[in-house]
Amino acid sequence: MGRKKCGHYSGIGGQAVIEGVMMKNKNTYAVAVRKPNGEIEIDTEEYVGILPGSKLKEIPFVRGIFNFLDSMILGMKTLTWSASFYEDEEPQESKAEKVVDKVFKEKAEKILMGCTVAFSIVMAVAIFMVLPYFITSLFSKYVRNASLQAILEGVIRILIFVLYVVAISLMKDIKRVYQYHGAEHKCINCIEKGRPLTVRNVRRSSRQHKRCGTSFMLFVMFVSVILFFFIRSDNPLMRVLYRVLLIPVVAGISYEIIRLAGRSENFIVRILSAPGMWLQRLTTKEPDDEMIEVAIASVEAVFDWKAYFKTEFGYDVDDSWLDDEETKQTEETGAGAEG
Repeated sequence: MGRKKCGHYSGIGGQAVIEGVMMKNKNTYAVAVRKPNGEIEIDTEEYVGILPGSKLKEIPFVRGIFNFLDSMILGMKTLTWSASFYEDEEPQESKAEKVVDKVFKEKAEKILMGCTVAFSIVMAVAIFMVLPYFITSLFSKYVRNASLQAILEGVIRILIFVLYVVAISLMKDIKRVYQYHGAEHKCINCIEKGRPLTVRNVRRSSRQHKRCGTSFMLFVMFVSVILFFFIRSDNPLMRVLYRVLLIPVVAGISYEIIRLAGRSENFIVRILSAPGMWLQRLTTKEPDDEMIEVAIASVEAVFDWKAYFKTEFGYDVDDSWLDDEETKQTEETGAGAEG
């Protein structure tokens, strides 16, 4: 059967969770988790996000802000759900949680989730945006040129982010999450390259993807360097305030860049995407076949890839062909076990 060589935009995205993968297609998302007994549990729900139906979420450079917040909220929600399968015992509610439950009742979970997301954003802004400024100010006696100070601050900001990613990647407990992250990317790459979604084809696909959240965060670092270079103030308090107030602008620009990267094979776009793709070597690891099966289950719960192939690549995938692929997969697995 014929096949186009170029990649196609599928519109699906996701993230790794505890022993599983979340995939989202438009307003529907699915979380597939490999439970301790080996079975795959799938939860499929609708998520419309904050300000559902608002025209603001369609405006370029504004929609990225809402997309970022929605991603954080949904990511926290799905991580919590996946972790529930691996809790040794029912966690005890803290006094604060009991007060929130009593005051907000059925809205308590959303309130707690919102507080968690807000705290995460505050910490991220403090570490990656404000801290580099204060570190740079320590060198003000030696670096008096404002442009050089701005460049130094940018270098420190990027360095802090890269060191953070490296430190996280060295944690033993995070390795399996990064393997599932790799499985998520491999599934999306497999589909967008026009390869039927089988374990064998997914295994052969790349674990780096241009629309990854790692790449988005690196774009945030680079965009902030450029903005803070041109937007300056002699007042130290105003300089800190600018770095906080410009976060939505930075996020909006970064979203448009990564959105373009996911839809284009342009040479310049590939160059811009290269640093993020390199960094993904740390945040993704090669998954095993069982992890790939979980990622495939998550994709198929929200995305009809066979219909997508018909529309985008112009061919059908019949069940007999998939049966042949499963036979090849079994033979490869058996040969590997014998070796």
